[in-house]
Amino acid sequence: MYFVIVAYDISDDNRRNKVAKVLSDYGGRVQYSVFECLLDKKRIKEMEKRLLKRINKSEDRIRIYVISRECEKDVIIHGEGKLIEEEEAYIL
Repeated sequence: MYFVIVAYDISDDNRRNKVAKVLSDYGGRVQYSVFECLLDKKRIKEMEKRLLKRINKSEDRIRIYVISRECEKDVIIHGEGKLIEEEEAYIL
C-alpha cells in the first residue's frame, strides 16, 4: 500500500466535480482540491485512468504524489486533521 496525495487545479465546475467524485471513491478530502488515499499500485493506475477521462489536458492540472508507507511517518501536519487511516474490514 502507498500513501497517495492528489492535488488538482480545474477551473471548470463540472469537470472539477467529476474529478472530486472519482477521488472520493479512493480516499478522503483534506483540502478543497486535495485528497489523501491509501492504495496499491493497481488502484493507483485505475484511479489515474479514471481521472484522465474527466479532464481537459490543455486547461486542467492534476498532480499525484505516491509516497511509501515508510516515508508517511515524515508527514508534518499543523492544525486540524490527521492522515487518512486504513479502514478495518469486518466480515460478518
